[in-house]
Amino acid sequence: MSIYTLEDLMKATKRTFVCQKTASRTSVANIPFSVFDIVGNPGAGTLAVGNTANGIVPDSSIAGYPIIAPITSKLYLNRIAARSTVACWIDLYDCMFSCGAYTYNADVSLDSQPLFANKTQNNTDYNGLELWLEAVTAFTGNQSIQILYVDQDGNNSDTGLIATGVAPTIGRMYRMPLASGDGGIKKIKKVTSTVSSAGTFNVHIMRWLWGCRVNWVNQGVTDNLVKVGLNRIYENSALRLIITPDGTITGAPSVQIETAEG
Repeated sequence: MSIYTLEDLMKATKRTFVCQKTASRTSVANIPFSVFDIVGNPGAGTLAVGNTANGIVPDSSIAGYPIIAPITSKLYLNRIAARSTVACWIDLYDCMFSCGAYTYNADVSLDSQPLFANKTQNNTDYNGLELWLEAVTAFTGNQSIQILYVDQDGNNSDTGLIATGVAPTIGRMYRMPLASGDGGIKKIKKVTSTVSSAGTFNVHIMRWLWGCRVNWVNQGVTDNLVKVGLNRIYENSALRLIITPDGTITGAPSVQIETAEG
């Protein structure tokens, strides 16, 4: 059954996914951090992607991502309930493409990247996709980074050399600014890292799905379809959380995701 009306939505088959962490990691206040490798449900994933030459298109078959059973039609976010043991922002992303872990002095051209068009609207829309760094091991020295990429319209583009101004600790995330005028990213072509003298990192292309603010310890937040926005989930979506805490630990976030199929 396709979803065209509120009545269709109410009648649609519902599924529930859980992203819950039962431990915390040391963080920096007001800075995004990955909790992908932290124990919970699903179990801890491995931070290092394991492919620097081509990258991978992650899906729910990889440890750390919630399992998504086969979909017969289309799957949409319908309702999300969340809480955390610390005050923080919780963001839910679909990880479209990942590569790494690269060394602090990486200068790597990617050769045969797998495609992820089937995780985009109409298999063609790369607008709104974001470029992120994820620290796999702690850095010595402030990292500078440059990424050559293909933008949302298929044009070659360049972030330019970005001085992050930080020596990332494990799990720290950094959203890379795209070139002026670019609104999305289709492919990563080259990764260059300089200045630092130790450390490894991943590069991700990700699609933002939903986010909320937890104002105090153990506060619960519930967003219905109006706030969730019926963003689409795909059979090969790789759902992960990014936590931006108010303090120096990420806490133990818990997110229950209800979807509607139709």
